[in-house]
Amino acid sequence: MRTVIQKVAYASVTINDKCKAKIGKGFLVLLGIEEADGQEDIDWLCKKIVNLRVFDDEAGIMNKSILEEKGEILVISQFTLMASTKKGNRPSYIKAARHEISIPLYDQFCKKLSEMLGKEVGTGEFGTYMKVELLNDGPVTICIDTKNKE
Repeated sequence: MRTVIQKVAYASVTINDKCKAKIGKGFLVLLGIEEADGQEDIDWLCKKIVNLRVFDDEAGIMNKSILEEKGEILVISQFTLMASTKKGNRPSYIKAARHEISIPLYDQFCKKLSEMLGKEVGTGEFGTYMKVELLNDGPVTICIDTKNKE
């Protein structure tokens, strides 16, 4: 699994001109899933996300987690995160998991993240054209790949 995590002042996802989900202060998580991903990746990644210390403490130092901040999370499926650009100029998405694998893993990821956060996470709609709006706060943007844990 590969993620781009952005600390946001707000974020929303719109589908067919209707707002599907919106959050205030928290994280926008773009999630890419590959064929080899599984429950171990979900567990490790969700724990990492809720414990990231990127929110300011009383001294103005990034030292608080989203749990301490009582923030919100919006998760958007993003198969293009699995793109390979090694050959030519047209990205290859061969590493992206097929729908029958990625949809259940996306659902499990969102459920686990909701449990760990202690509240529902907002979601987009898998495999659908979406418009995502956000105000990056900091800016803080962190990329995490479960295949590079070391």
